[in-house]
Amino acid sequence: MTSPAVRVIRISCAVIFVLGIAGMIISSIAGNNVGLVTTIGVTTAIAALVLLIASVSSSPGRLDVFDEADAQILERQIVDLVKSGTDETALRSIVRDATKLGRQS
Repeated sequence: MTSPAVRVIRISCAVIFVLGIAGMIISSIAGNNVGLVTTIGVTTAIAALVLLIASVSSSPGRLDVFDEADAQILERQIVDLVKSGTDETALRSIVRDATKLGRQS
């Protein structure tokens, strides 16, 4: 569920996108003013960045990249414990059980 503020930002950005594309086409045809076309294009690009930032900052879930980084850190810790003499099968069994327990809650 998204907040009303994010919904307003998304709708505003969609309107800016449509008007920006139309503005670039019209200003290119009617005089080919490079400054005006560039200004409209930059405004449209800024709207895209605002939409991206609003969407990313309002999403409740973590990105997959962070989960992979956490998995690599855990694997490194397991390797360090195995090198220090811990039984690898027992340790991996504990990690599996902890993962199941974490998914249940």
